[in-house]
Amino acid sequence: MPQNLNLRNGTITYDNFFWLLEHADSNPADLLLGEDLLQISFCGGQYLLDAGWYGFGPRGQFGVMLVENQDWEHPLRKEYTREISRLPALLQECIDWLWHTRIAPAEADPRPLLQVVAGIVYNDCGEVLLSSRPEGKAYAGYWEFAGGKVEASESELAALRREFAEELGIQIHSAVPWLTKTHSYEHAHVRLRFFRVPADGWRGELQAREGQQWRWQQPGRYDVSPMLPANAALLTALALPTQFSGSLNEGLHAADGFCVLPLHAANPPPGSRLLADLADLAADTPGDVRRWPLVRSPGDIAAAAAAQAEAAVWPIDNATAAEHACAALAEGVPLPLVLLPANAALAERYAERWLAAGAQAVVQGR
Repeated sequence: MPQNLNLRNGTITYDNFFWLLEHADSNPADLLLGEDLLQISFCGGQYLLDAGWYGFGPRGQFGVMLVENQDWEHPLRKEYTREISRLPALLQECIDWLWHTRIAPAEADPRPLLQVVAGIVYNDCGEVLLSSRPEGKAYAGYWEFAGGKVEASESELAALRREFAEELGIQIHSAVPWLTKTHSYEHAHVRLRFFRVPADGWRGELQAREGQQWRWQQPGRYDVSPMLPANAALLTALALPTQFSGSLNEGLHAADGFCVLPLHAANPPPGSRLLADLADLAADTPGDVRRWPLVRSPGDIAAAAAAQAEAAVWPIDNATAAEHACAALAEGVPLPLVLLPANAALAERYAERWLAAGAQAVVQGR
C-alpha cells in the first residue's frame, strides 16, 4: 500500500504497490510491470479505483482509473503518468474527488440524485432573470433560476431548452455551463447544473406559462424573496468579475476595481484574498476577508467549496495541468474557478476551451 494514502472508507482488494515504490528511481519500462498493481474498492464495490501499467516498453505508462458499477468503458476519472513517484498523488486526488463529490453527499442523503438544469438568462442591461415557483410545486412562491429535471436520454442543454420553452416561452440557442451544486431538499436530492445564457443566446417574448412571476435583477442587488435555497448561494458569485489581469505575486485585478490580493499583502483593504495553500482555509482570518485558495485538482476544488471559499484559482504550469482543469470543468465545479496560465502560449491554447467549459475567468498577464 502507498505510504500516507488516505483511503477514506475504501478497502484495498489487490496490492502490488509496495514493491513498485521500492523501485521509484527505476525506469518503469525496465520493471516488467503488469496491468494490475493496485485496486481499491469503495461502497461495497460500487466504485473501484485501479492502478496499473498500460502498454509495452518505453511506450507504456501508468494509468489510474476510477469507475462506477464496473463501467470501464466510461470511467469517472482517468489519469496517466510515467513517473512512479507521481502515482500516490494521483491516487489521492481520485480518492478525495470521489469522497467529496459522490460518497460524502450520498452518505449525508442516500436518496437517488436527481439531475436538474437551471439557466441564468441575461438581458442587454446585464440583468439576470428570476422567476417564482408556481402553485402546486414544492417551495411554491420561492424565486429561482428557471429550469427543471433532465429526462432519460436527454442532454443537459436539451433539457434546458425544453424547460425554458415550456415554462417561459423563450428559445435558448446558446448557453455556457457554469457551476454545479448538490442540494438536499425535503422532496428531493438534486444535482443542479447551472448554465449562463448570454443576452444574444435566447429569443422570444417572456410568458408566464405556469402562472409564475418573473423579474429582471441586477447581480448583487436583488429585491425579490424568498430565494430557493440551492439558488441563493449563487447570488453573490454572479457579481464576481469575469475578466482579470495580474499574477500570484501582485494579485488579480478587474477593470471595475475588484481585486484579489495575496493574503499577506501590506496594508490591504477589506476584500478577497489569495490563499497559497488549502491549509490556510482552516486558519483564522478577519471576518472581512473572502478567501480564494489556490487549487490543483478536483479534490482541492471540492475542499475549497466545503470550506465556503468565495472562489478558487488554479495555476496552470503545463499542458497536463491544463487538461486536468478542462476535465474538472466538464464534470462540474461547485464554486467559481479562475484559471491562471503560466505563459501566453498556454493561455492562447486553452483559454477558449476553459471559458466554454464554465471557467469564471482566465487571467491575462499584465
